[in-house]
Amino acid sequence: MSARLIETGRLPGRDGTEGAAYGLRGAGLGTANPSKRMPSFLAVIVTAVLGAGAALALDAAPRPQPLTPALTPVIKYGSVREALQTGMRDYNAGDKRGAAQALEYAAGQGHTLALWKLGRMYADGDGVQHDDLRAFEYFSKLADRYADESPDSPNASVVSSAFVALGTYFLDGIKDSYVASNPGRAVEMFSYAASYFSDPNAQYNLARLYLEGTGVQKDSRQAARWFNLAAEKGHHASQALLGHLLMNGQGVPRQRAKGLMWLTLAREASVDASKDQWIVSLYDQAFAASDDSDRKLALALLEQYIQARR
Repeated sequence: MSARLIETGRLPGRDGTEGAAYGLRGAGLGTANPSKRMPSFLAVIVTAVLGAGAALALDAAPRPQPLTPALTPVIKYGSVREALQTGMRDYNAGDKRGAAQALEYAAGQGHTLALWKLGRMYADGDGVQHDDLRAFEYFSKLADRYADESPDSPNASVVSSAFVALGTYFLDGIKDSYVASNPGRAVEMFSYAASYFSDPNAQYNLARLYLEGTGVQKDSRQAARWFNLAAEKGHHASQALLGHLLMNGQGVPRQRAKGLMWLTLAREASVDASKDQWIVSLYDQAFAASDDSDRKLALALLEQYIQARR
């Protein structure tokens, strides 16, 4: 992928392929439950993280009743734990329809993993009919009920993933539903997960929106900041784009050696030759544009980076 593709907004999608500027689908979850308002605790947190205006924006949109009826469990379970265990057992055995019914029981009791798993199943068409609206609603319930989950809790990654998914849905909207494209709301979802949960996928998506000027004023410096936070957590797409920015001095002072270091890390982490080809292309461009001193310094920086994390 050429540098021009990045500069004009055609960035690699979440699956690592080149895509349209808004093609971030696949990263996260939904918005607040459409049938009720965002809890006051979430409004307080969002106010602290994003400012009063953003918090009001989260609560402002009308929330129609869900259009998709829930899958009604035909079996009663002795406990939420039993339903969850049955659902995961059926899923692993290949009975995904039965798994969905058991998970629906646990999700009805507010179990975080059940809500997340059902959201992913409907988002991916995994054993059930693909239904983005139903996925959105499961993710919404999860984000709505557990927005105040401690970032250190075992459930934090699931909750933050729901916010990322919601941000993804808000970018494009869901066709023939009440979920309209709203990049501003997408920014709010990504910002919350990126700031409160320090979620690297959210940080990456937020950085891309700043780089593109989607839902926010274009700001390469802010993009580099969020890419850096995700890159430090090992997010290889962020490492590649941060390296590209550093190589070209886009939003940050030009540092070829450091840019080459990040691109080297991203290339080494690439596992899918087709999806990650854009990373290899950026690395090849950066390597060709570097002189011997840049390459030697990049190697030294890479060794320091690896040693510091052992």
